[in-house]
Amino acid sequence: MAFMFLRDLIRTYRERDPAARSNLEVLLCYPGVHAVLWHQLSHALWQHRLRLLGRFSSHIARWLTGIEIHPAAKLGRRLVIDHGMGVVIGETAEIGDDCYIYHQVTLGVARASAGKRHPTVGNGVIIGAGAKVLGPIHVGDNARVGSNAVVVDDVPADTTVVGMPARPVDRKLPRRGPQFDPYGMPCDDSLDPLLRDLEGLRAELTEVEARIARLTSPLATPPAEPRPAPARQAR
Repeated sequence: MAFMFLRDLIRTYRERDPAARSNLEVLLCYPGVHAVLWHQLSHALWQHRLRLLGRFSSHIARWLTGIEIHPAAKLGRRLVIDHGMGVVIGETAEIGDDCYIYHQVTLGVARASAGKRHPTVGNGVIIGAGAKVLGPIHVGDNARVGSNAVVVDDVPADTTVVGMPARPVDRKLPRRGPQFDPYGMPCDDSLDPLLRDLEGLRAELTEVEARIARLTSPLATPPAEPRPAPARQAR
């Protein structure tokens, strides 16, 4: 079982990362692989109620990889943590299968409370670098979270969100099933929703100014004609 898990994980890295040249390189040099494997140990200790050992094990993994995963968090199969430094996955977070997470991502809390307080991430989700997914929200299957987005509301399946706070992006190009978007960003000319709204306001303001100019142009006072210079008196 463990061998199958490791084989699938290494194969996924080879498929997603063109810089991975061999299985041995992935096994030895990819901190995301080390963090996920170490989490298997920490999670097993936590499940057997060896809570202190589980926390200490995850602390060592954080020190070695720069990736902090609480031992109680639930990770799906074939999770890729690319680069990895600064990733934080909280205690009640749940991640589905075939997800891709970049560095500086946080699956954290929106407010201190008991019970479920971290996100649930569906299958095939990509979360871009620096994104913050906060609170007991749900990110649907095959969703994309753009880099540096701050997500505090549910994200529907097959939806791309960007910005702070994150909003859905209107995709102009049709998506043919799940596909890989590096860093969770749109590959078309879709605008950030906030920028799109600002562009709309700017266009409306330009149109209003043009209308005002057309309405006031007949009422404009014609410029005064220059007076002729007085003639010099002969001495």
